[in-house]
Amino acid sequence: MEMFLALLVSGCVVALVLVGLFVFGLRRRLIQRSGGTFDCSLRWDLAEDHDASGKGWVYGVARYSGDRIEWFRIFSYAPRPRRVLERSAIEVLARRTPEGEEELALLSDSVVLACRHRGTRLELSMSEDALTGFLAWLEAAPPGQRVNVA
Repeated sequence: MEMFLALLVSGCVVALVLVGLFVFGLRRRLIQRSGGTFDCSLRWDLAEDHDASGKGWVYGVARYSGDRIEWFRIFSYAPRPRRVLERSAIEVLARRTPEGEEELALLSDSVVLACRHRGTRLELSMSEDALTGFLAWLEAAPPGQRVNVA
């Protein structure tokens, strides 16, 4: 009887893990279904004198949605974006390569883009190809919108 109970509990745990992994995969497919997505790590609300440690980075997926970028955490079940960045409020301050511990925290061949969004300092990390698309999207703002691409 104890052996049966142990097997039942083990089977339930394995089933829950498999369901959780399936839901992660399904969520990512649903986010990417409409197209215009790219892998993008985010570090939010930085101090002006931050260091280049690998701390604070959160891996995610960004999606273009009209005049906004919707950013979703990868390791989340939430169906809604964690952050929404409006094109007209994004100010690009600088770009750089990952430094120090960041090289371990970010995907290989990433570029870090320092930005400001409505007074909040943030950094986005993405591939060179995604960066080219992101900057083109910023520069393609409708006439009359202020765009600052450093």
